[in-house]
Amino acid sequence: MGNTFKTAFLLTLLTLLLLFIGRAFGGQNGMILAFVLAAVMNFVSYFYSDKIALAMYRAQPASREELPRVYQVVERLTQKIGIPMPKIYVIPTDSPNAFATGRNPSHASVAVTQGILNLLNDEELEGVLAHELGHVNNRDILISSVAATVAGAITMLASMGRWAMLFGGMGGRDDRDRGGGGIGALLMLILAPIAASLIQLAVSRSREYQADASGAHYTGNPYALASALSKLDAYSRRLPMQATPSTAHLFIIQPLLGMNFGSLFSTHPPIAKRIERLTGRPAEFMQ
Repeated sequence: MGNTFKTAFLLTLLTLLLLFIGRAFGGQNGMILAFVLAAVMNFVSYFYSDKIALAMYRAQPASREELPRVYQVVERLTQKIGIPMPKIYVIPTDSPNAFATGRNPSHASVAVTQGILNLLNDEELEGVLAHELGHVNNRDILISSVAATVAGAITMLASMGRWAMLFGGMGGRDDRDRGGGGIGALLMLILAPIAASLIQLAVSRSREYQADASGAHYTGNPYALASALSKLDAYSRRLPMQATPSTAHLFIIQPLLGMNFGSLFSTHPPIAKRIERLTGRPAEFMQ
C-alpha cells in the first residue's frame, strides 16, 4: 500500500504540473488543452505503449524452439508467482539488456536482447527474468508508461509555450497588466519539464529497487541477480544500447541516451546500490 500510495501521489503531481503549465501557456483554454492532451496520451500509452516500445527496438516474437532457456525459466516462475505467461520477444542486438512492457499481467511482454542470452549463465538469466516478472506482477509497466507519457506531454506543452512567448512577443501590455506575470510563466515553462523528469525518475528508481527485491524473492537467489547486474553493467558500457528518453526506464540496465542529459537524469539507481541492497554487501565484494 505504501508503494501504491507513493506512485499515485507522484502521478498526481505530474498531472497537476501538466495543468499548471497549460494555464501558464494559455490560461483557462490552456488548462483544457493540457487535460485533453493528457487524456489522449494516457489512452494511447495504456493500450499501445507496449507495441510502440517493442517496435521501436525491432523486437521479434520468439518461439519456444528459438528461446528454450527463456521459456523454461519464465514458465516456471509464472506458475510460482501465479500470473499468466507473457509473450516473449528477442531484440536483435549484441548489447545485453531486457525489459517488460504491457498494461497488466494478462497483456504483458518480456523482451531480451541476443546479447544478454550470450552473456549470462542460467542462474543469472533466471534472476533477470524474475526481475522483469517482478515489474509485471507489481504493475510497474503501466505506471511507468503513464508517468512517461504525462511527463512527455508536459515537456511538449512547455516547448509550445516557449515558442508562443517568443513569437507572440514577451513584455508589452500583458506584462504590465500582470505585473511581470510573463516572466513567471517563462520560469514555469523552463522548470516544469525538469520537475516532471525528476518525478518520473522517482517513480522509475523506486520501482527498480522493488523489482530487484521481487526477483530475488521469486528465485530465492539474490546473488544470481546481483552477479547478472554486475555483468550487464560492465558489458553494456562496452556495447552500449541506444535508447530514447521516453523508454529508457523500461530496461533493467540504463541504456545509452545519446545527446541529452542522461548522466544528470538517470532513470536507474546506481548498480552498486542495487547490488548492495540485494546482497547486503558492497558491490566490490561481489567478485
